[in-house]
Amino acid sequence: MRLEEVLTILRGLADERLAESWDRVGLQVGDPAWTVRGAILCIDLTQQVLEEAIGAKASLIVAYHPLIFAPLESVTALEPKSRIVLEAARRRIAVYSPHTALDAVQGGVNDWLCDGLGQGVREPIRATASGQAVQYKIVTFVPHDHAEGLRMALALAGAGVIGDYTQCSFGVSGQGTFRGGQSTNPAVGKRGRLERVAELRIEMVCPADRLGQVVATLRGAHPYEEPAFDVYRLESPPQSGQGQGRVVTFDKPVSTATLIKRVKQHLGVDVLDVAVPDGVKHIKRIGVCAGSGGSLLAKAGQIDAFLTGEMRHHDVLSAKGRDVMVMLAGHTQTERPYLKVYRKRIMKAGGKGIDWRISRADQPPSRLT
Repeated sequence: MRLEEVLTILRGLADERLAESWDRVGLQVGDPAWTVRGAILCIDLTQQVLEEAIGAKASLIVAYHPLIFAPLESVTALEPKSRIVLEAARRRIAVYSPHTALDAVQGGVNDWLCDGLGQGVREPIRATASGQAVQYKIVTFVPHDHAEGLRMALALAGAGVIGDYTQCSFGVSGQGTFRGGQSTNPAVGKRGRLERVAELRIEMVCPADRLGQVVATLRGAHPYEEPAFDVYRLESPPQSGQGQGRVVTFDKPVSTATLIKRVKQHLGVDVLDVAVPDGVKHIKRIGVCAGSGGSLLAKAGQIDAFLTGEMRHHDVLSAKGRDVMVMLAGHTQTERPYLKVYRKRIMKAGGKGIDWRISRADQPPSRLT
C-alpha cells in the first residue's frame, strides 16, 4: 500500500485540522509515494523504537507525540532527535504523528479515557471546529443590471458552493457613491462628479483553493474600472462531540474510592497521584484530559474531579482549594493503552494490508519504584 493511501486512512480517523494550533501533527518524515508494508505504533519515537522498526522491516512509524516539535537547526548524527530523523529518512521509514487531533476526535484518546469511568453524558471541555476546509466569503457591489452576469461568472469560478448546492448567493440593494479622478474612465457617470448608483451587494462563499481565481474573475467580469470587494475568512462552527478534553456528568454520583478503582483498572496502573479535598466523598461531574491537561481545568466549568496525566504542583493546590479532586496517572499512562484501540480502528478503516505492530521498545521515560 502506498504511504499516501495509509495517510488517507489515518487522517480519516483523526483529521489533522482538529489539532491544536501549536501542535505539529501530520507527516514529518517520508514521501507519500513510498510503499508501506509494515508499521509501528508508539507514543514516543526514541532510538530504541527506531531500531525496533528497522528490525521488523517496518516502513512507517506512527508516533502519537510529534518527533519534530521545535524547529531543527540541523539534521546530523550529532544530536539524538535529528539522528533519528536522518536514519529514518535514510532507511525510507516514514514518520507520522496524530497527537491532539487524535485527542479531539470522537472515539479518540479522551473519549477512550471516559469509557472506563462510568455511564453519563459527555461533552468536550473546549469544542473545536468541524475540520471543514477553510472557507472565505467574498462580498462585492455591482449595478443591478450587471448583477446576474457577475454572479454566474463567480459561480463558474468556484464560488457559491454550499454542500451539494451551487450558485448560492445573497443580495441586498443599496446605494453606492463614488467620484472618479481625472485619469479614470467610470462605467457609470462622468469623472470628477459625485455619482450615486443603485447597487446590489452580492455575497458568496468561496473555498480557499479557489479564492485567487474567484478574485481574478471578479475583477475581469465586474463593469467597474475599480470594483470594490471584501474578503472575509470564515471560521468553521464547532462540531458536537469533538474537541479538547471531556466533561462527564455521571448518571449517578460515584464515590471517590470507586472512581479511583475504575481509573486504575482502565489504565492498568497500580498507583495514582490523588488529591482529595476534605469533605468530598462523591463525584457527579469529572473533567478528563489525556497527557498534560492542567490548562483545561479552569475551562471545565463546575466539576467535582479532574483526571489527567500530569499537572503543575500549584495547579493541584488551586484545584483542591476549589474542592476539585485531582487524579494524576502519569503523562503517557493516559495515552499508551489507547494504542490497542487505535490499531483496531486503523485495521477496520482499511489498513488490513499492512502489518501493524504496537512497539515493545516504547516505554514511559520514568516510573515509580
